[in-house]
Amino acid sequence: MKRVRFIVHSWRQILLLDFSHCSTNEAINIIDEAIEVIRSQPESSLLIVTDVTGAKYDLKVIEKFKEFTSGNKPYVRASAVVGLDELQKVVYNAATLFSKRTLPLFDDIEKAKDWLIEK
Repeated sequence: MKRVRFIVHSWRQILLLDFSHCSTNEAINIIDEAIEVIRSQPESSLLIVTDVTGAKYDLKVIEKFKEFTSGNKPYVRASAVVGLDELQKVVYNAATLFSKRTLPLFDDIEKAKDWLIEK
C-alpha cells in the first residue's frame, strides 16, 4: 500500500502520510514522495494526517522532517500527527519550533481524522 495517499473521511479528502513502522531509509523516501504530492496542490487546501507509529529515525531524518514541515506550510489548511512515543515528541517539538507550525497530537488516527474534517 502506498505510504503517501489520499483517503476520504466523512466525505472529506485527507492526505495520509504513513510513516508507521518504517525504517530511516523508507522515511526519507516517503518525505520525498510527500513533497511532490503536497507541493503540487493549491495553497491552503490540504488536510494532512501523519502516522509515525513505530517509525525509526536518525538525525538525517529529523533534519529532513524539519525542512519538510516548514516547506509545506503554504499548502496545508490543517495537519495532525498520530503515534508519537516520548522520544519522538522531542523531535516533534524541534520540528514545530523550526517550522513555526502547531500540529496537534493524537493517540488514535480516527480522532485525528475527525478533528481534521472540522477544519
